[in-house]
Amino acid sequence: MISREFVGESPAITEVRKLMRRVAHSRALAVLIYGETGTGKGLVAEKVHEQSSRARKPFIDVNCASIPGDLFDQELFGQEKGAFTSAILRNNGLINAANGGTLFLDEIPELNHRAQTKLLGLLDRQRFRRTGSVNDVEVDVRFICATNRILFQEVKDGKFRNDLYFRLQVVAINIPPLRERGDDCLVLTEHFIKKFNRRYDRTVKGWEPAIAEIFRDFNWPGNVRELENLLERIFVLETDDRILVKQIPPRIMRELEDGTGAPKAVADGNFANKSFQDATSEFQISIIQNALTRSSGKLTVAAEILGLSRHALRHQMNKLHMR
Repeated sequence: MISREFVGESPAITEVRKLMRRVAHSRALAVLIYGETGTGKGLVAEKVHEQSSRARKPFIDVNCASIPGDLFDQELFGQEKGAFTSAILRNNGLINAANGGTLFLDEIPELNHRAQTKLLGLLDRQRFRRTGSVNDVEVDVRFICATNRILFQEVKDGKFRNDLYFRLQVVAINIPPLRERGDDCLVLTEHFIKKFNRRYDRTVKGWEPAIAEIFRDFNWPGNVRELENLLERIFVLETDDRILVKQIPPRIMRELEDGTGAPKAVADGNFANKSFQDATSEFQISIIQNALTRSSGKLTVAAEILGLSRHALRHQMNKLHMR
């Protein structure tokens, strides 16, 4: 399998890379990845596995939302032959298949409470019991779980076990959205142009200057995946040897024109007569206030929205003289 690249040069992504490396080399058996849809949670999980001592062992990718709740136990933990009417063969389960390696559980909040309980026990003891068996199976598996939701809110709503949440929260990697990664949108554009030149046997060479401004200003709600899909669409439908403004979908241009393609604080703000320091402080205050509003004033939840620890958020609020 060809290894995919984790592309980006922004300070935020440089920090994520450092954290990935530390986690990969650690003995942590549970890792939690936070990130909006399209930020590359699965890719980060793959890279943590590839950089670890488990790299030569299996990497099993499971989308929790794709498996019906009543089948999840069987798929994950397996079952013995004869455990129920249709169990004509023994199924060792995905956990057993990942033994020695990594099991990536994407969309972890989709697990039902029974599966959450069994997963918690497995994380604590590194052993489990197949359906229909009286014997425990011992395994050595690193669990990497991912979500695009605020997991603490899922706990408050009674949808996710608080003890499993705290068990997973020990080692967390927060992937920033593309809109917070500066010129990474252009670094990624260059990367995807090379990729699609190879795939479609083309010779596209860069973009016209206005494209850089459009890509920097757009909010990218679908993040890296949206950018990649846009560029592939251009490669498929257009014949020009550069990325041109005329190729950009009208939806994106409309959002930029009415300000919805950029973060609201930037679209609405009037920073023309302010110093860089004052404008930056106002922008940070606006973002934090927005997160506090969304979290009903709960500091821990607001920190999760912003991809910060509670301590880091409190420190930043003190710096900005926010109470």
